[in-house]
Amino acid sequence: MAEEEKVEEKRAYTHAVGRRKAASARIRLFANGKGEVVVNEKPLATHLPVDTMQTTALKPLNIVGQAKSFDVSVKVLGGGLAGHADAISLGIARALVAHNPEYRPALKAAGLLMRDAREKERKKPGLKKARKAAQWSKR
Repeated sequence: MAEEEKVEEKRAYTHAVGRRKAASARIRLFANGKGEVVVNEKPLATHLPVDTMQTTALKPLNIVGQAKSFDVSVKVLGGGLAGHADAISLGIARALVAHNPEYRPALKAAGLLMRDAREKERKKPGLKKARKAAQWSKR
């Protein structure tokens, strides 16, 4: 998790990784931007069509009040759209803290710097799902 300043296309950026469920998002946060968010080379609204997921993904930028000051480039793999939104949120929060440590208290208070470690439980032998068993009959 080496968040550091790098250069791409002659623009400096801060890099971070966010994960949730089976989703993993690599974030590039460009300072002095126009507020553009690109996910897998598509606009955010195309990749996450539900407004609540877009709000979740951009929550760190809104909390620090810098939604229009940064451009964000995201590569996200695995999982579904809900996992993508939460992974993007964690990655953006980590990149913001790497860019400016003064953002840490506000993001930590909002609970955006904590990785949600809940994963799908594996299916057990003899059961229908992880914990669901066939209906028990006395006779």
